[in-house]
Amino acid sequence: MVSQPGPQYLSKEKYQQLQEELNKLVTITIPLIAKRIDDAKQMGDLSENAEYQTAREEMAWAQSRIKEIGYILQQAQIIEDGGLTHDVVQIGSKIIVETNGKKKEYTIVGAQEADPLTGKISNESPLGVAFLGKKGGDRIHVQVPAGNLEYTIVGIE
Repeated sequence: MVSQPGPQYLSKEKYQQLQEELNKLVTITIPLIAKRIDDAKQMGDLSENAEYQTAREEMAWAQSRIKEIGYILQQAQIIEDGGLTHDVVQIGSKIIVETNGKKKEYTIVGAQEADPLTGKISNESPLGVAFLGKKGGDRIHVQVPAGNLEYTIVGIE
């Protein structure tokens, strides 16, 4: 789900993935579900027809996803690699930080692409918000569920 109105920061790849997903939903998924609903209607009593109920639920999900993707694409702001500066952390920056004697690498991305397990953190997350606008050498204190952590920005790419 889209959390807040406003720009949806996306890489070119994610924008393309969403366009492809939208196209597939509109041209393949919806027509297939519509056919299943029509076929189920031909079977008679809809109140006890599990296939009909399942297909209707899938149709509602698909229509909702189409609206969500449409909103994201309308609000999309593409993150351009060429426009990044290596002086200040911004959306699209790859940063190396040190915390508790360990170095970690993060990429600041829009909420749609966040994947903390691969080091992609959302610009809207507490960590992302804390890093944005900071420079190499800056120390940042961030309140996270595990407690108050201190990070030092070692490098910005």
